[in-house]
Amino acid sequence: MEHLLEILSPHFLLRNALYAGLVVGFVCPQVGIFFVLRRMILLGITLPQVSNAGIAFAFLLHTINWHFLPHVESERAMALIGSIVFTLIAIFVLAILERKRRGFTENRIGYIYALAGAASILFVSWNPYGQTEVLSMLKGEILSIPDIYLWSMFAIYGTVFICLLGFHRVFVLVSYDADMAVTMGKNVVLWDILLYLIIGIIISFGVMTVGPLVIFGFLLIPAIAARMVTRGILPFCIVSSAIGVFTAFWGFYISYCFDLPTGPTDVALLCVILVLLYFGEMFVRLKR
Repeated sequence: MEHLLEILSPHFLLRNALYAGLVVGFVCPQVGIFFVLRRMILLGITLPQVSNAGIAFAFLLHTINWHFLPHVESERAMALIGSIVFTLIAIFVLAILERKRRGFTENRIGYIYALAGAASILFVSWNPYGQTEVLSMLKGEILSIPDIYLWSMFAIYGTVFICLLGFHRVFVLVSYDADMAVTMGKNVVLWDILLYLIIGIIISFGVMTVGPLVIFGFLLIPAIAARMVTRGILPFCIVSSAIGVFTAFWGFYISYCFDLPTGPTDVALLCVILVLLYFGEMFVRLKR
């Protein structure tokens, strides 16, 4: 109880980490539901890895003096730009190939995942300076989030959530039944592009702020868990974010009490919740 009261205090030293986790836990599952609806779970694993590669590449460019701002600002800005550019390129390449029906979707996504993972390691190994700092950035250190990054996260994730809320019905329609959307006169390509942009922004900024593991976990696991225990889109969305926020808070609490890394603790707790809901849902079905 003492630790809980300390965490809830407005003067808590690590409050930025808690607030960032809660924002990610609330917004990321709202994006993750579209991965589930489109049956593209593997894409949710791949894109954070692609974002990793973009960050590592940007750090490499910065090391060889390809920068245009003062040292710290340029380093962060280039990393964010690299993350966004790599993520959006991967999304649109996959989208174009998907529309042309060339090969199997899983094969393409798996290839990009392997390529991005290898590229990340190579870019880091080619960087003669600051290798430890680069690896720390790629891992995502939630506890060291500065105020400017927290407020930027509030602004970006808040804007994304408003867009998702305003265009929710259309996004669900084009994700769940694209043919029906065309029949109803919707420009599926345009709405797909907008949704992909939102996904790219969420992943790129999230990986820069809290790391790829946390973003991957909160994108997919709450949505997968909620899908098992809900019927209908509205309950699906509400339960997804509820699981995300619950996990972000109690994961932080557990990590603080037992001196554990916050990101892996959050993801491990998400997995425990997923398993419990799976067996709970199975038990309910057997009782009927």
